[in-house]
Amino acid sequence: MNPALTRYRVIAWIVGVLLIVLTVGTVLKYTTEDETLVALVGPAHGFLYMVYLVLAADLARRAKWTLGFTALILLAGTVPFLSFVAERVVTRRVQAASASSPVRSTV
Repeated sequence: MNPALTRYRVIAWIVGVLLIVLTVGTVLKYTTEDETLVALVGPAHGFLYMVYLVLAADLARRAKWTLGFTALILLAGTVPFLSFVAERVVTRRVQAASASSPVRSTV
């Protein structure tokens, strides 16, 4: 489960940072009429959000999350700063589940 969690954590941070930059760009677009930042960051965030959805869904399947919790985590990439909160909640939840699960033999 560790590689899936690591992939999720990385993409959550990337999507979160890009969403903040996109939000700033949107404010600039409407205050200064400069659309450069939105034009550059918008498509990148859109594509990487799709990657976020796939990686979060993969982790949800592996961790056997409920549908409601999974939906909240999937939506976290659409609200500025929320992906950072979701990443912490997910990390704690997965690590707690890993700590409480019995160790399996690889033989």
